[in-house]
Amino acid sequence: MISQSDNARPEGSSGFAPAAPLELQRVTKRYSGQATPAIAELSLEVPAGEVCVLVGPSGSGKTTAMRLINRMIEPTSGDILLGGRSVLERRPDELRREIGYVIQQIGLFPHLTIGENVATVPRLLGWDRARIARRSDELLELIGLDPDEMRDRYPTQLSGGQRQRVGVARALAADPPLMLMDEPFGAIDPINRGRLQDEFLRLQAKVRKTVVFVTHDIDEAIKMGDRIAILREGGVLAQYAPPTELLSQPADDFVAQFVGADRGLKRLALTTLGDVELIQPNGLAPSGRRVPLRSTVRDALSMILTSGGRPLTVIDDDDDVAGLVTLELVGGLLGQDGALANGGGAGEGGEASEGGEAGEGGGPSEAGESGGPG
Repeated sequence: MISQSDNARPEGSSGFAPAAPLELQRVTKRYSGQATPAIAELSLEVPAGEVCVLVGPSGSGKTTAMRLINRMIEPTSGDILLGGRSVLERRPDELRREIGYVIQQIGLFPHLTIGENVATVPRLLGWDRARIARRSDELLELIGLDPDEMRDRYPTQLSGGQRQRVGVARALAADPPLMLMDEPFGAIDPINRGRLQDEFLRLQAKVRKTVVFVTHDIDEAIKMGDRIAILREGGVLAQYAPPTELLSQPADDFVAQFVGADRGLKRLALTTLGDVELIQPNGLAPSGRRVPLRSTVRDALSMILTSGGRPLTVIDDDDDVAGLVTLELVGGLLGQDGALANGGGAGEGGEASEGGEAGEGGGPSEAGESGGPG
């Protein structure tokens, strides 16, 4: 019997309780009859409020590691600490009620309304109806769905992207200190996947939960993770580092090959134009395509290439000109070891030449959409 107070977290001014740090200490999982372990001596720490992405080839133990954390399976040896306390000391059912879980198949109950799906865990914890209703509506608003319009609908009445967002809301409902996300966007088409990734990052900036996120896609890992753990086959940790370090300083040939030969371009996607020293227009009236200061350098490069190599005018949130970005400037960033990883500029910002031209091309400016790489 679960009392109303069991596992119920106090609601602060933001409505979200603090996240908890997670630590895996030399965790090994060996299945009977297997010559090699599924996970071998895995040790890593995830600070409270950060997203750790597990990525690696098939057979590297990504999902096994996640299932060990919430005790769907037991480790052969080692320990896992959540908030400084071993999960092995907890009752599995109690532990799982304090962990949000989002899976690729979403897993909404088809016979329950959207509001009832979101309220699943709070209802199990014995929250009163008024508190459940408030929480459900709050989370629907947080994921961008109108509670009045959506709470009484059923999952079949929503799009795939909307159902996945409801799955995230349900995982947050009981305000868990930890969320586990097992390829949550893997079944979504590429356009909606990018939107859901952006929405989750916006949501994470507000709720700041500790998240373990499994994916097979290194580009998704780089976009979503504060830290990335690359696992080899057999569950051996190859490297655990922030995305910028992973791209600029791969630990070995396996990591370098796994992240891809286009590591420089991937680093451009982690850097915004606000992070680099732009070229000053030198009093000339900027022309050509305009790009927001918050855009990534990779998107800016794509726009330059589709504009015949001409410079872009960079504008800030007040629509004032912040500077120019050119093909030569981006090339300088790619050529500087560590410049992007450290958020540095491309050396001398410089000034625009009399004609404002840059690098190759010099073709006419185009007003079409950016064909930015994903």
